[in-house]
Amino acid sequence: MTDQNNEKVVSEEQDETNAEYSDLYPGRRGPVKSDLIKQIFFYSQEEIQKKKCEYSIYNCVQNSPLVKLMLAALKSSGCEIDLSRHISCEVCDKTVTGGFDPFINQVVICQNTCNTKKQVQSTLSHELIHMFDYCRNKLDLNNMDHLACTEIRAANLCHCSFLGAVTRRLAGPFHIKQVHRDCVADKAIRSVMAIKNVSKDKATEAVQRVFTKCYNDLEPVGRRIRRKSMDMQKAYLEAPLYGYFD
Repeated sequence: MTDQNNEKVVSEEQDETNAEYSDLYPGRRGPVKSDLIKQIFFYSQEEIQKKKCEYSIYNCVQNSPLVKLMLAALKSSGCEIDLSRHISCEVCDKTVTGGFDPFINQVVICQNTCNTKKQVQSTLSHELIHMFDYCRNKLDLNNMDHLACTEIRAANLCHCSFLGAVTRRLAGPFHIKQVHRDCVADKAIRSVMAIKNVSKDKATEAVQRVFTKCYNDLEPVGRRIRRKSMDMQKAYLEAPLYGYFD
């Protein structure tokens, strides 16, 4: 196959994946046209949201052990983060709080739906897992199994909590582990459905194919984070033992 044909195939794959993201992240398509009055009003509202979002990101980078660990792991893996280049606050569809754009290697934080520092920390950590997988494990979002795996890892390391299952009375002492696995699988399935616009059955099949391997892959955090614990701090302090330095 000629280089020209290769370029055409890559372009078609990118166009297909970009189309899947375009509805969730309209900011990726450029500014939306509007009349002058609306443009002035929404510009000021969006600027306020953007500044708040950027401040929350900066706060996380300075103070969140989990975010600091992810940045150290990316740096040690040859993918150092420049905040102004690799993280962008944008207006998104109301159903999402963030995303990862592999074509320009950039994390999106949704300034209109990610409204608190806690939400920003959770979303930023989640998307940095995807960036880490893209950097270190050659993540290909056109591959359903790759997408399922990175969504499993992000849910496992950043969201689902053993303690959360107990406090919500979803788990007892003898089945906490299964409820945690179910939480991770459910979040991964819903993410695959949203990103690839596929049925629940297809998303479930992809998640099940890779679940055991990806659920047990705890890099670079090294543990599942329990809420109201020192796990994030411990993981950050242990990072140099595994070759991750600020």
